[in-house]
Amino acid sequence: MKYSVVIPLKNEEENIKVLIEEIESVMKKIGSPFEVICIDDGSDDQTLTVLKGLATHRPFLRIVCFVKNFGQSSAFAAGFAKASGEFVITLDGDRQNNPADIPLLIAKIDEADLVCGWRVDRRDHWRKKVISKMANQIRGRLCKDGMHDTGCSLKLYRKSALDNIKLYHGMHRFLPALFLLEGYKVREVAVSHRERTKGTTKYNFLNRSIGPIIDMFVVRWMRKKRLKYTIREEL
Repeated sequence: MKYSVVIPLKNEEENIKVLIEEIESVMKKIGSPFEVICIDDGSDDQTLTVLKGLATHRPFLRIVCFVKNFGQSSAFAAGFAKASGEFVITLDGDRQNNPADIPLLIAKIDEADLVCGWRVDRRDHWRKKVISKMANQIRGRLCKDGMHDTGCSLKLYRKSALDNIKLYHGMHRFLPALFLLEGYKVREVAVSHRERTKGTTKYNFLNRSIGPIIDMFVVRWMRKKRLKYTIREEL
């Protein structure tokens, strides 16, 4: 398997069918073996029913269904554990990430272990963009990961590197910093961004600002406390 596409979902019954069709079209054009892993993170709408219907005629589609909502970090971790591809692609289930940008990330993976999408022209409400901009500035100063936009879920990972990263609750936002801590190479590429036209956002002030800021200090602590040594010789 070449590519595993991992998508966390929470109440996206109106978006998932079109998103799967878009991904299928893009991945078939790429021409390499692929799978799509959808994680239903405690949806209470018809997301799971729609997924099961789609899987009937799509052997590449795999479904993981949580017993309740555990959060995006847990959904990503479950998808990563199930992924069998050499590379793992992630994107959100709200269709704001455009699958047509996946080839842009693939073009950069030869020089990196993680390629991150950078939403240069965000199509979100101004309040969301202001909070995100502030969080990115603080994160950049504390974590020193060199990234403009770690909140973009459109990313491409080398699976062999990803398997060495342990995720904790809320830490999916800091995967570039965690990759850098392990000595891996991280790159960033500009991607498009679309307005949400169906469904409602799952984010609020608390999970967009206060929680992530606390997590930033954890990553900063990890960065400062990582082991450093140089071997002079071995006998």
